[in-house]
Amino acid sequence: MALLKRSAQYLTRSMINWVDTYSPVPHHQLQADGTVADKADLFRCLPFILVHLVCFAVIWVGWSPVAVGVAVGLYLIRMFAITGWYHRYFSHRTFKTTRFWQFVFAALGNSSAQKGPLWWAAHHRHHHRYSDEPVDRHSPIQRGFVWSHVGWITSNSAFRTNAELVPDLVKFPELVWIDRFDSVIPFALGLSTFILGWVLNYLDPALGTGPWQMLIWGFFISTVFTAHATFTINSLSHVYGTRRYETTDTSKNNWILALLTLGEGWHNNHHHYMYSVRQSHRWYEIDITFYTLKVMSWMRIVWDLKPVPAHMLAGEAAPVRAPRNMPVVANVVAVSTPAPVPAVIPSPLPAALEAAG
Repeated sequence: MALLKRSAQYLTRSMINWVDTYSPVPHHQLQADGTVADKADLFRCLPFILVHLVCFAVIWVGWSPVAVGVAVGLYLIRMFAITGWYHRYFSHRTFKTTRFWQFVFAALGNSSAQKGPLWWAAHHRHHHRYSDEPVDRHSPIQRGFVWSHVGWITSNSAFRTNAELVPDLVKFPELVWIDRFDSVIPFALGLSTFILGWVLNYLDPALGTGPWQMLIWGFFISTVFTAHATFTINSLSHVYGTRRYETTDTSKNNWILALLTLGEGWHNNHHHYMYSVRQSHRWYEIDITFYTLKVMSWMRIVWDLKPVPAHMLAGEAAPVRAPRNMPVVANVVAVSTPAPVPAVIPSPLPAALEAAG
C-alpha cells in the first residue's frame, strides 16, 4: 500500500506540473540538503515526448501544400518570437518596446512550447554567467552533446524558474501567468490549427487538407522543428563552427545554424558581446531576426536597438564575459511597471495534498 501511495503521489504531482509549473516541488525530487535532484524525470516530460511521437501520425494524415505552408509559416513566426524576443529582448534587453507588444511576443514565444519567458530568460542568463563551466546546464563540454541538446530539459533541477535571475520580469503579472501556466497557449494553438483544417476542408475540399492533417503539420511537426532548431545553439554551436573571438567558452559561429535560426548561429559573436540586438558582426553574416527588428523599429513597435560598438567591429576590444555579480542585460526596459508580484507564487494545491507530499 505504501508503494501504491507513493506512486499515486508521484503521478499526481507530475500531472499537476503539466498544468501549473509553479506548484510545490515534490518530495521525491528533493535531496537530503533540500536541493532539487539533477536527474531526468521522464514522466513529467511525457507531454514533450508525446509531441515528438505524434509527428509519426503524418504516415496516416499525409500532406498537402497548404498544411506544409502553415507549418513553415508557424516555424518562422515562432522562431522569430524565440530569437528576437525570448532571447534578445527578455534575456538581454537589447531593445525597448511597449508592454502590449511585450505580452504579444511573450505569448507567441510560449506558443512554441519552449516554456515561459521568465524560465527561458533565467536559464539563458545563467548560461552566460557560467558558460561551459561545470554548473552550466547545457554545456556539451561538461555533460556531452545529447545532454546539452535536449537531456537537460528533462532534469528536475532545470524545471523551475529562478525568479532571482529575472527581477525585471517578475513584476509583470501577465508574464508570470504565461510562465506559470505555460501549456495553455500551446494547447490553444494546437486547437486553432485543428479548427483551421476543418474550416479549409469545409470551404475548399480541393485543398486536400483537413483538421487532423493541419494539426499534425501546423502544430506538432512545426513545434518539433522549432524546438530542435533552437536547441542546436546550445549544442552544435559550441562544437562546430569558427571562432572570430577568443572568448572564455567554446562558442562558435556557424552560418548554417544562423540560417536555420534566423541569425542565432553567430554564437561566438554573441558571447563576445551579448548586449547588442545584432548578432552578425560583418555585412555578409545574415541575421534575419535583426533585419526584422530593424523594420519593426521603423514602425515604432520597438526602439532603442543596442548596436555593436564600432570599435569592437574594428577588432579592438578584448573578449567580454559578464561577471557573476553583473546582470547579462543591456538595460531595464522602459515600460510602465505595475506593483511587483511575489517571486515565489503561492501554491494552489490543497493543503491535504501538500501534507501527503
